[in-house]
Amino acid sequence: MSRIAILGLAALATVAMPYHRFLGAPIVVFDPPDGRKTVAELATELKEEQAKAIKEAVDPLREKFEEFVGKAAKGEKLEALKTEVDESLTKMNAKLTEQFATLEQKLLEGGGGQPQREKSMGELFAEDPKVKEFLAQANPRGRIDLQAKTTLTSLTTAAGGSVGDAIQTTRLPGILPLPQRRMTVRDLLSQGQMDGSTLEYVKETGFTNNAGMVAEGAAKPSSDIQLDLVSTSAKVIAHYMKASRQVLSDISQLRSIIDQRLLYGLAYKEESQLLNGDNTGQNLNGIIPQATAYSAPVSLADLNIIDVLRLAMLQAALAEYPASGHVLHPTDWASIETLKDGEGRYIIGNPQGTTTPTLWGLPVVATQSITVRKFLTGAFKLGAQVFDRWAARVEVATENEDDFIKNLVTVLAEERVALAVYRPEAFIYGDFDTALAA
Repeated sequence: MSRIAILGLAALATVAMPYHRFLGAPIVVFDPPDGRKTVAELATELKEEQAKAIKEAVDPLREKFEEFVGKAAKGEKLEALKTEVDESLTKMNAKLTEQFATLEQKLLEGGGGQPQREKSMGELFAEDPKVKEFLAQANPRGRIDLQAKTTLTSLTTAAGGSVGDAIQTTRLPGILPLPQRRMTVRDLLSQGQMDGSTLEYVKETGFTNNAGMVAEGAAKPSSDIQLDLVSTSAKVIAHYMKASRQVLSDISQLRSIIDQRLLYGLAYKEESQLLNGDNTGQNLNGIIPQATAYSAPVSLADLNIIDVLRLAMLQAALAEYPASGHVLHPTDWASIETLKDGEGRYIIGNPQGTTTPTLWGLPVVATQSITVRKFLTGAFKLGAQVFDRWAARVEVATENEDDFIKNLVTVLAEERVALAVYRPEAFIYGDFDTALAA
């Protein structure tokens, strides 16, 4: 915004003499156009031209003002002098108008652009209705403020009207976390605690049943049983994050977010290991690598995906381990839910229903930890058990010297678990495409 303030002539006559020395040229302030040279950058180039133009415009008016004040103090008539002062003011306005137009043009040329031209301060002053009304008075009194306003924009540059830096953003409270997968495989299994690092159990691996009818005085038949000692060890699942003490103190929610995210990471890895661990290195020996391959006990006509799961249940039941659940990829479960009969009706239920996912009376666990088009059906609680040596926990430490002197903390989450698959034949693992093609 630029401003020119001109005191009325009559007011000058009554102004106290010590203020006389402050009479001078009007002050004009320009805001630099966006992306162009600023006034400061053009100051050297325009300094001499400005000084000359202002001197030529203002000095005659200053002399008239001094004469006006002197005669007013003596009580002399001022009408003729007032006319001369008005003429000098008009000449000053013309010179200022020309000088401001020249300055504006050079600013535009220096900035490399040709935006729409705005009126100079002299033009605005000369055309302003308030100025015209003021000068038309017989004895002008008072003060006139002329304001030239620029268009306010959201820019953050040095251009006139740029107010973007004053705009406050709206930030919602809290932290929006990433989506999290529901972990449900562990819930299918029996739970247990263990001592030490190794878990051992005796497993029956064979039984020969020779029980029979025995005549009086005849020898009894002998049966046989085979036992095997199975050993598995607890494996550690762990990860950590580093953070500064300052950020943990300044962001109240951050510690809880870190704790929750680290624990989620443990559960995510655990679920994958319970199903798919290959027993190499520090991997668990998962259920799927030990499961019995699907083999349809009977043949059915027009076999579909629902039929395959029912035959898998039958296979487990024939092994004396009635199934207690199914594990499927969400894609396969969705394809089952959307199956329709010949009349377009959904086969397994109403889409508006809210019951827990079940099929053939057994719960269905839909998880991305199992591959698409694969399935696992079995007696989960009878056939396997998960043991916790260390329950999942979060610890914070600054144990090394480097972290201590840098105000860094390590947030560590870890657990130590073991998996015992007692009966591989209790689990039936297969491929839908292979089963349907058989």
